[in-house]
Amino acid sequence: MQLIRDFFNLLNDALLKMTWLDALVKWFFGDIIGISEESLAYSSLTFFVYDVIKIFILLGVLIFISSYIQSYFSPEKTRRLLKGKSGIGANTLGALLGTVTPFCSCSSIPIFIGFTKAGLPVGVTFSFLISSPLVDLASILLLASIFNWKIALAYVIVGLVIAIIGGSIISFFKMDDQVADFIKEERKKQSNQDLNEYVMTKKERIQYAFEQVKEIFNRVWIYILIGVGIGAFIHGFIPQEFVLTVLGDNNPFSVLIATLVGVPMYADIFGTLPIAEALILKGVGIGTVLAFMMAVTALSLPSLIMIKKVIKPRLFFLFTGIVITGIIMMGYVFNLISYLFT
Repeated sequence: MQLIRDFFNLLNDALLKMTWLDALVKWFFGDIIGISEESLAYSSLTFFVYDVIKIFILLGVLIFISSYIQSYFSPEKTRRLLKGKSGIGANTLGALLGTVTPFCSCSSIPIFIGFTKAGLPVGVTFSFLISSPLVDLASILLLASIFNWKIALAYVIVGLVIAIIGGSIISFFKMDDQVADFIKEERKKQSNQDLNEYVMTKKERIQYAFEQVKEIFNRVWIYILIGVGIGAFIHGFIPQEFVLTVLGDNNPFSVLIATLVGVPMYADIFGTLPIAEALILKGVGIGTVLAFMMAVTALSLPSLIMIKKVIKPRLFFLFTGIVITGIIMMGYVFNLISYLFT
């Protein structure tokens, strides 16, 4: 058993954490460039270069894999899987199907609109909408590469629970009439229709996966660089005492602050990970960091503006209230049990 564990840890360090890359970057800046290891520049530069290279390598591989898997779950097939289902089982299925979509919150919204137009229950579609930007294969492995598998799996479970509970509450309050009028009209037209699904060949699935890698890279690369840049600045130049004063465990409002700071930002999990990593290295609690990440990915301001255009105020405030409350509660709970993840 110990041999298996050691082998797994070796693969984890080599393929996910890329400890060899970290050592290579530090050797380059320290021995070749000659920057002192005690300097702030060395700390920031090594953090920036290592994280940029690592995230881009992992991102390319993981998006290809998750996109290939996603090619088996087209919107048409997803609609068929969800059609006619209700109750917490339907919300669970909606949340799980959201995990196979490597999209940010803004690009999940058109799919959400399509599902709603097709007549799927609003609660179920919201379970999908919440889980889609929060949880996917790439985010799980990237979280494991920066933190550890316990934190990665806990993040996934919490994301799914928030999505399932959120969708279930919306279903309980019977909010199907709280969508924009143009969606209601489309729903009437499509109520007796069925969507034709085109089945891809293996070659087309591979091509689709490559196209997704290119598309997502083009969309997120700038946010990754910005995120890593912010993380490098925090890591190298922001005093630990200041960070802990604002976001440390001694501040009872740390989780609330992290959540509210995250909402106006627009990024996906790939852009928030470097900032999260820098905060963890400064001693910020895991719950506070996860609350920040979830707020950015699930409640970014652009996505809230988009969704406000397709649902009515009652449903909008219920949705945002559920997600914000769930994130804040999760943050405080995780800070209390953080010893379980070390």
